[in-house]
Order: sequence, then structure tokens, then C-alpha cells
Amino acid sequence: MVIESSSSSSSSLPPWLQTLLSEKFYEACLIHQYAKKNEKNIFCVDCCVGICPHCLTPHGSHRLLQIRRYVYHDVIRVGDAEKLMNCSHVQSYTTNSAKVVFLNPRVQARGCRNSSNNSCISCHRALQQPFFFCSIFCKINHILRSQAMMSEYLYDCKVLTLPEAGSDDGLMTPDSVLEPFVSLRTSSGSSATNSAGVDCRTIISTATTEIVRKKRTSKSAVRPVDCLPATSELSVNRRKGFPRRSPLN
Repeated sequence: MVIESSSSSSSSLPPWLQTLLSEKFYEACLIHQYAKKNEKNIFCVDCCVGICPHCLTPHGSHRLLQIRRYVYHDVIRVGDAEKLMNCSHVQSYTTNSAKVVFLNPRVQARGCRNSSNNSCISCHRALQQPFFFCSIFCKINHILRSQAMMSEYLYDCKVLTLPEAGSDDGLMTPDSVLEPFVSLRTSSGSSATNSAGVDCRTIISTATTEIVRKKRTSKSAVRPVDCLPATSELSVNRRKGFPRRSPLN
């Protein structure tokens, strides 16, 4: 993403912030391209570079920012973002028990009209009240265009660590990315998965198949008596009835 501002305004951004908004995360790390789980999902603020979990050793004492994925876009926890900058009026979302904000705006379909009364000041995406920006990028872009400075919105963060392994709001891998077209979601917006890690979509699909099979089997095996033709019933009675003899003289 490119900040829409003059060169002097753009240069006022710290290097780590420029790199954070332009880095392509969740791509394979070139240093560990043959290792498993080598997606670049961590950002080192001190080195201004995206790294994978295998790169952590030389960055152990640095400020590290966990990058997550939400509807196929990069997000960071609000708690982490607010240590680095002012994130007020940026729309947040709750997923995996954590509030997150988008780093960059999402691409909108062409010809899509915004019918909402509230929209992003920078990219005009529909928003909920009372937010003004859809992403950190859009807020920074608006500040640079209107005020040409960012210093008062940035904080001096000394310590920034990764979440503990196994925490509820830990890393969201690409496998757990939320899909916008799937209606199986919890009230918090996270995808519905049972305790065994099995996707509920698979369970429902299997259950639906079993119900259809049972219905078809029941229809073929059970036939209402009322549907039998009257002629067949008469023929059965005639064959199984007592023989009729003429009276004796």
C-alpha cells in the first residue's frame, strides 16, 4: 500500500510503520522455505522485517508484533496496536476472544455503492457507528493528508512480546481463517469448530446426507395400506376365504 501524501509527509513515518503496512505476510520465509510452518506471521519492530517462527532466535530481545489473518487479510490485536499508536476511531472486530484491527483496507468490488450512512473517511467503505476508519492505513493516510505529521499519534513502546503459546487469542493460522460466505459463526465472529477440532461444516454435511438416505429408505420400505389398489385386496380375500358350498337338500 502507498500512502497518498507528499514525499515530506511520507518521510515523517517511522521506518517500522512504513514496512509494517507494505510487508506481505503469510508468505513462505525465504530463509526457511523448506521448513514446516514457515509463514511470515511475525513483525520485528526493531529490525523492520517480517519473519517466521523459525527466525525468532536472533530477535529474542526485540519488539515483536504478532500478525494474524481475518477474512484473508492481515490484522493485529488492538492491545498490541495501542502500544505503538493511537487506534481510536478505527473499526475493530472480535475473533478468538481478541479484538483486532485491519492493517490495510480491503479491496471493494467495482460498482459497489455504499448504502450506509457511515463510511471510512479515506476509502469510503461502509462502517459501523461510531468508527471513521476501516484500517490503520486509512487513518494514517487521512492524518498525513490533513495534518502532515504523525508524531503525536505514535507512542514510545519499549517492550512488545508475542502471546504465550496455547493462549485463547494466539496465532490464527491460514487454516482457521474466517470465510465471509460461511454462516457457521459464533456471536464473536469466529468460525464454528467443535472441541475435537472438526469443522462443523463437515459434521452438518454428513448429517444432512444421512437424513436424506434415511428418508429415501423409509419411503421405499414402508408403503401405506391406503395406497394399495382395491382390486388386489379383493383378490387376496377371495384366495384366503373359506370355501362356499351349496346347501344340502
